[in-house]
Amino acid sequence: MLNRPTLPELRVTALSLVVGGLGAALGWLVSMPLYLLTGPALLVSALSLLGFRFAIATGVRDVAFLFIGIGVGAGVNADAAAAVLRWPVAFVALAIMLVIAMAACRALLVRGFGFEPRTAVLASAPGHLSFVLALGESYRVDTAKVAVVQSVRLLLLTLAVPVIAAIMGLDLSQGMLPAGAELSLLHLAILCALGITLGWCLERLCVPAPLLIGAMIVSSLGHLSDLAPGVLNPQLTLVCLVVMGTLIGSRFSGTTPAQLAGYAGGGTAITCLTVGLSVLAAVPIALWLGMPIPHVLVAFAPGGLETMIVMGAVLGANPGFVAACHVGRLLILSILIPSFTARAGSDFSKKSDQNSS
Repeated sequence: MLNRPTLPELRVTALSLVVGGLGAALGWLVSMPLYLLTGPALLVSALSLLGFRFAIATGVRDVAFLFIGIGVGAGVNADAAAAVLRWPVAFVALAIMLVIAMAACRALLVRGFGFEPRTAVLASAPGHLSFVLALGESYRVDTAKVAVVQSVRLLLLTLAVPVIAAIMGLDLSQGMLPAGAELSLLHLAILCALGITLGWCLERLCVPAPLLIGAMIVSSLGHLSDLAPGVLNPQLTLVCLVVMGTLIGSRFSGTTPAQLAGYAGGGTAITCLTVGLSVLAAVPIALWLGMPIPHVLVAFAPGGLETMIVMGAVLGANPGFVAACHVGRLLILSILIPSFTARAGSDFSKKSDQNSS
């Protein structure tokens, strides 16, 4: 966490961010929704498929996540904190939706796209990519296929959610930050120090995106207690969004057009299916909780924890609710993915034995 990048890593990161910035500018020119995120993601993805190599150094990524967490936490208020008591029903619905989504996506990839059952389970998992790839290595499945399908899923989610929100008439031009005076340098330094400390503790507990979550918690408590009033400098937030968009696009570095053409159909199909299931689950929960449907949809989105937390902040959603749902999703997947994979392997062995006899 917050590792010092090497000079070659900084060169690649700088080049990647220049391209990401160009993507943001092009996104602004064509009026893309949430262009600071979607523009870099789209341009960097496209150039990666043409053979260019892009990457964001881990230390630079972590600094961006730290500031994003502080910015998102500034949106927490007393009303948002009081809503915590109504959240358990949302977690139950989320768990049920994830079970249905994994079963349906596995069947779709196996029957519709010819995936081997265990590869289908890992490729269709809505998130937890590092865990999925590690599990894939242990089962000796086609991890390249899994990585491409998962990258397609994340890119489509990044592009689709702002478009859906814009179609619903929501204003995406307000940015990630609430209105208010700018944080003083002293308060910002204190929040950074506390966010790094809590992030380190969360990393020891294997919590995903520990710096982002840690900084968000610290910032939320600081704003609720009025000990750290104010919001991040808007220009700093813009840079962090470009970093995140570039990071998403860089997932396609090393992917060939042939690989994308071969696996994009499956990735697109399962993304559409999981988004549809997320909508079906989000609508009744939104009505139950008295929240706008897009806010719950972002919380139930099948993947992209960091991206969806940012999008939730732009939409004005309760950041604690969005973060809690996505962390809960990953915890649930930690149980579902191994069990689904083991079952798929057992079913595959039985079919192989039947065919050989």
